[in-house]
Amino acid sequence: MAALLAVLATPADAAGAGTSPLEQEVARALRQLAALHTTSATPTAAYERDYFGTAWADVDGNDCRTRDDVLARDLRDVQKRDACTVVSGILADPYTGTRITFAKSRASAIQIDHVVPLSLAWHSGADAWSAGKRATFANDPLNLLAVDGPTNQGKGDSGPSEWLPPNAKYDCTYVMRFVRVSFLYGATIASADRTVAKRVLRKCAVVKGHPTTMRALSPSLWPHAATYVHATP
Repeated sequence: MAALLAVLATPADAAGAGTSPLEQEVARALRQLAALHTTSATPTAAYERDYFGTAWADVDGNDCRTRDDVLARDLRDVQKRDACTVVSGILADPYTGTRITFAKSRASAIQIDHVVPLSLAWHSGADAWSAGKRATFANDPLNLLAVDGPTNQGKGDSGPSEWLPPNAKYDCTYVMRFVRVSFLYGATIASADRTVAKRVLRKCAVVKGHPTTMRALSPSLWPHAATYVHATP
């Protein structure tokens, strides 16, 4: 598991020589945030979950459902029923800072959150994306986290201006990831979300992992991912 503040410099950070890894991470996030266009247009069609394809579709072609992929990544002491199905494990929940035991019999205790919610993405440009891009976005590990179920329910389709993790130590990492997802997929951002994101980033004291350099799934997967979409706006 990545340690707090374990952010390594990359060649792209050369101009930031002399600054700390945390400062470099914040600077990258602020640059990515500045590159996002502000949401202005209203979708011509109302949001429907089906526009993003079958839930937890195997868009990466590894023969496992996305939900199990994320559980296997985010939990420790993972036990599986077969090559894919996670039946138990322990989650260090980033949103609450608590330890949660996962068991398949009470799966709702841990849910998979879309950092950038699908409904919010729909109003941030996804209504104009191809079906394959939307399905890939909905199943991209970059945009997914295993988290406490009730907390995820409370988050709903909110952006940073309406919701931040109860665990304040994760606020900066969460905002960086929200910005990174939006940046890589070319989504827009609401003015209120931009304001809050900038405020959080400028106050960063701790970050977990490398959220500003994480990669998205390849666009080469979009044609395959499109086969899981059976609804047209």
